[in-house]
Amino acid sequence: MNSRMKKLGYVLAVVGLGFLIGAGVALNIARAGNKSLQSFSEAQNVTLSYNDEGQLVDRGSTEGAEAIMALLTDDWGYPVVMSQLDPADPVVNTPSEYMFQMATIGYHTLHGSTEVTLDADVEYNGETFAAGTYTVETNGKYWTDFDRMHPLEGPARAAVWSGTAHALIAELGVGTVTASTLQLATGVVALVAGIGFVTMLSGFGLVWIASAQPSKEEIESRVLAGSGV
Repeated sequence: MNSRMKKLGYVLAVVGLGFLIGAGVALNIARAGNKSLQSFSEAQNVTLSYNDEGQLVDRGSTEGAEAIMALLTDDWGYPVVMSQLDPADPVVNTPSEYMFQMATIGYHTLHGSTEVTLDADVEYNGETFAAGTYTVETNGKYWTDFDRMHPLEGPARAAVWSGTAHALIAELGVGTVTASTLQLATGVVALVAGIGFVTMLSGFGLVWIASAQPSKEEIESRVLAGSGV
């Protein structure tokens, strides 16, 4: 019986060691990914702005940053983790930082304007638009909210929601997913390492129990029990 327990203990210890080795390899991969993400953001100089009090600002204004945060949390429903917004490390490399930067681009795009010039009078849905230059406000419209057939909204849509705006938002979205995935990977590593540690500890525990020699009293008790005394 003790021999079987020892063998099982050694097997569990080896399995636990395998989990720990796998967790170590996965942790190195996750760390390499975090380092690469950090270097990528540093190379592009993608940073958030803070004032001397450590408050987020946009174009020097805390009110602007608050409006962007409202867009991110209220309109988009993103659960911002404030601890990820670190004034001491303004480089964008966490999910919340990527999303705030994305919201910054989105906010200024949604509240911008552009000029549209008509070379000739245009009639649309019973309304005549005289030739000339018009300032078209975005008024919180996303790409799909514009009437692409409208003589003013159609050209304004392409100007406001330009390829650059779409590309920056897409790039930041990739950064958000990458950073979130790396955080999830780190959590999985911790879970796997915990399983490995417990499994190894259980294995060595079985070996220790099986290796323990019975005391003199235990031997005498077993003898007496076997003899029926």
